Amino acid sequence: MLLLVISVVLPILITVGIGFVWTRLGYKLDSRDLTALIADVATPCLVISTFQTSRLSFEAFTAMAAAAGTAIACFAGIGALLLWATGLRIRTFLPSISFPNAGNLGLPLSLYAFGPEGLGYAIAFFSISSVANYTLGQAIAAGQANWRGLVRLPLLYAVAIGIALSFWKIELPSPIDKTITLIGNLTVPLMLLMLGASLSRLKVSSFGRATAVSAVRIGGGALVGVLVAMLFDLAGSMKAVLILQSANPVAVYNYLFAQRWNNEPEEVAGVVVLSTVASIVTIPLLLVWLTTSP
Repeated sequence: MLLLVISVVLPILITVGIGFVWTRLGYKLDSRDLTALIADVATPCLVISTFQTSRLSFEAFTAMAAAAGTAIACFAGIGALLLWATGLRIRTFLPSISFPNAGNLGLPLSLYAFGPEGLGYAIAFFSISSVANYTLGQAIAAGQANWRGLVRLPLLYAVAIGIALSFWKIELPSPIDKTITLIGNLTVPLMLLMLGASLSRLKVSSFGRATAVSAVRIGGGALVGVLVAMLFDLAGSMKAVLILQSANPVAVYNYLFAQRWNNEPEEVAGVVVLSTVASIVTIPLLLVWLTTSP
């Protein structure tokens, strides 16, 4: 079991570390260009190729999407109450509690731990989380919603294409399928390299506040994931992926939105860094439990 967890976590840590060290050494990983490439080209291709290879059914996708939406709503509701009770600024910290790193970290973790089927479920969670983050998360940070940005989100159209191909059992022509798969395979390593590069540029502003919010994001996220999995009667890899995604650290996009809208980005950066560092311990422990529990 220990070897299994190491085989899942170690490649991710090494790749993130390469991105971190590369940037620290003064080399450039252009975050704007690479983020656009990952979000607008590579990830949509990964979504479509995953639907083709994992044969994720429409029913399975909708079940996972419903559970993910419920979990995110719980993150937001519980987070708002805790922030209000402790006097921490809701606009600054609520997105960090509400939206886990379901992409850069969640996709590779689910793939390496639970195979193509797990990646399919992770993409369902990631799709819902991305839509919610681009709308609700950005609205909280900016003080207003950005619905036009949602319409321009390629991920939405990739999910629709993937569901359609799966529902009507359509197989893409071999050259197209191989091209989409090849481009989609860029997603995981680029996401991990970008995560490392992003962490190298962020600093912890307030250790106390960052620790508290990180604990709610990871610990509270895991608890919500378990409860939602019970509520929807999920089992197997679908249950495991939901809990794993729910317990991931803060998404880097929360920092980007805070920076864009001048919403105390230094505070959000601290939570991103601290929660990600903490996940080096929490994720292996969670994987041990998920891979041994029925």
